[in-house]
Amino acid sequence: MIKVLFVCLGNICRSPLAEAIFNAKIKDVNLAASFKSDSAGTSDFHIGELPDERTILIAKKYNLQINHRGRQVNRTDFRDFDYILAMDDNNLRNLNNLKVRYGFEDKEIYLMRDFVPGWEGLPVPDPYYGGEEGFEEIYKILDVALDNFLLKIKETHQLYV
Repeated sequence: MIKVLFVCLGNICRSPLAEAIFNAKIKDVNLAASFKSDSAGTSDFHIGELPDERTILIAKKYNLQINHRGRQVNRTDFRDFDYILAMDDNNLRNLNNLKVRYGFEDKEIYLMRDFVPGWEGLPVPDPYYGGEEGFEEIYKILDVALDNFLLKIKETHQLYV
């Protein structure tokens, strides 16, 4: 089983939406049994909370299931997940600091958009302080990025439907 963790700051906007999109994509290609996914935040701002209402609205618009409560990244995540994907440079930096502190120096952490040619190094913008249009934008970004990520994973792990 391939385990994937999506990480943003508070775990109520970008990362739970990424998890929901990814889960829908793997289900659509009959690979759900090959994966486990989760999401977490680098901060403790929203532990135990439901996703932002705007995240829930965009998920409903695209018929995505979100069943998540906010949680913070912890030590075991670095051991348990094969792929850890950060939404932006700040979260990438925080994750890289944590992996060293927890003794997982060799663990590779990825930026979500690094799987899309021409988007390498670009963040998935945080829509929290904006309006609903920001959530539509991150949906579109994540949709493309996750298509590319899934292609890469299928090739790497020789997964065929």
